[in-house]
Order: sequence, then structure tokens, then C-alpha cells
Amino acid sequence: MAVEFKDYYRILGVDRSADEKTIKSAYRKLARKYHPDVNKGQDARFKEIAEAYEVLSDPEKRRRYDTLGPDWQRYAQQGAPTGAGPGGFNVEFGDAGNFSEFFRTIFGDVAGSRGRGGGFEDLLGGGVGRAARRRRGEDVQAGVEISLEEAFGGTRKSFSLELDEPCATCQGSGNVGGKPCATCHGTGWQRARREVDVRIPAGVRTGQKVRVSGEGGGGTGGRGDLYLVVSVAPHTQFERKGDDVHVTLPITAPEAALGATIEVPTLRGKVSMKIPPATSSGRTFRLPGYGMPRLKGGGAGDELITVRIVMPAELTAAEKELYERLRALRTDSPRGYAQG
Repeated sequence: MAVEFKDYYRILGVDRSADEKTIKSAYRKLARKYHPDVNKGQDARFKEIAEAYEVLSDPEKRRRYDTLGPDWQRYAQQGAPTGAGPGGFNVEFGDAGNFSEFFRTIFGDVAGSRGRGGGFEDLLGGGVGRAARRRRGEDVQAGVEISLEEAFGGTRKSFSLELDEPCATCQGSGNVGGKPCATCHGTGWQRARREVDVRIPAGVRTGQKVRVSGEGGGGTGGRGDLYLVVSVAPHTQFERKGDDVHVTLPITAPEAALGATIEVPTLRGKVSMKIPPATSSGRTFRLPGYGMPRLKGGGAGDELITVRIVMPAELTAAEKELYERLRALRTDSPRGYAQG
């Protein structure tokens, strides 16, 4: 008997490059539309949609389906082993009669009908059969902004997530007593909000992800994971470069000329640092270990302090007189040094 090729992508109305989220969304939309309890006379169409989703929502089944490509007919003629697909891939569903000859040819005969009977009720709750009822929830990605101080010392953040969760009334099956669940309208899912408290480690930087196990989307087989994409807000005083922290420090002309002990801001608090005599504007000093903690251990980066000589907006008469005397004493020019 000729085996009809099933284009599962066309059946769900998605591209071959569609991701898991797109495939699930397309399935839910079609399942609500063509479920036999909602749309009479659409049994065959609904079974076709469910079969397509069963394959494309499972990475391993989808890989095998995509790998066959134009060779599917040759494989069908050779015959698939009973009870297992290529490479011994076992398949289990609640109702073997719901799946096409093409599906059984490609993935092997369906093993042991141990479902609850009927089949349709199993299909609508976000997946197909026993394997789908145990489907793990989706991984979820969200953004979180923290300050440089929070990145330096580590922090905890609490925020709300609004996600699809298995319906509490029907436990994700989509039906109650053989009828579509009134709470979720037969989809098996509800929109729910919950609070999440997350620890963000010291040393994290912009663009890095913090994985929080078991705090993602809900599923009948357990929750997925939550991935927080960190953004460290710009600081008004410090600039981070890798694990080092840079700061510009204003000093007076006398401090630069004669040397001084001054207070330097750091992410740990203020520390004292000596400025040697005859310090030029733009000179950089290093404070070892005062930078950002390294995520994988090994201490911390450094703080680099670049001094900048600043002059008062206005000079007093006494200051002007002193600078005139200084100019008379120093007849050579730093521009001459640069040329020499």
C-alpha cells in the first residue's frame, strides 16, 4: 500500500525553521479550533494536527523526521521495525488508531495501547499521549538591571513572572469529565503570575545569564529553567573594563606639584593614597584587588585611578601673585620638553 507523505510543517502552518515556542503556539491555536468537542466532524483534521505536533515538538523525533527528507519513501519500502523507529526509537501513545500509516512507517508501530481510551482528551492538553502529559515546562528568559555596586557585592532580586501554567482545574489535560475544561477552554493552560526571588552572584557583568533551575514555565513534567540576562547600569563615577574599575580623580595644582595624601573612592569605600610630588595630569595609579570580583574565583581585578589637575574657576589676587612669581622662576616650557 502506498504511504502518503505527511508534511507536518504544512499541517501546523509553520516554517521548517520554526522554534519550539512557535510550534506550540500554532498547535494550541489549531487544537482549539478543530477539537471534535468544539468543532463537530473535524476528527480527522484534529488527529492530523496532533500527530504533527507530537513529532515537531519533540527534538529527537523532529530530527529523525527532518533527516529522512526526500528518502522517506525508500525507508518506507524497506519497512520500519515493529515497536521501534530508526535506531530503536520507541514510541508510546494512548491510542494507536489515531496516528497515520506514514507516522507508523517512519517511527515504527505504536507500542501497547495503554491509554485511557478515546485519545482526543489526551491530545488537547498541550501535547499527545503519555509522553506529552509528562512534558517539561519551557525555559524562560527575562532581563534584570542591577547597579555596579550590586554587581560588585552580589545581590538578590525579587520580581513577578507572568507565564503559561498547566490549568489547575484539569491538571493540564484540557478536559474534565470528558468535556473541554471550562476554566482553560480546553487548552490545558492558564496565564498565572508568581513571585521569584533570585540570587545574583558578585562579579556578574552585562550580557551574562544567570540560570535559575526550576523557576521557568510550568509543565506537567516539571518546570523549566529561568535565565536572567543581566544588565549593569552605568555608574556616575566608576567605569568597568573587564574585571578592572577605572575612576578619574581631580586634584589641585599644589597637590600635583608638592605631593599629597588624598582619599580615593572605591567600591569598598574610601581609601587613602599618596600622590608623589611633580605628578602630571593624566598619570594613572593602580590599587591592586580593588576591582570587580572574578566570577570563577581567583580574587578580583584592580582599580585604576587617573588624576586630573583642575584649576579654580577664579583666582584670588594673592593666588595670581604667587602664580606670577612661579612663572618668573620657571622659564622653561613643558612644550619644549615634548619637542625635545
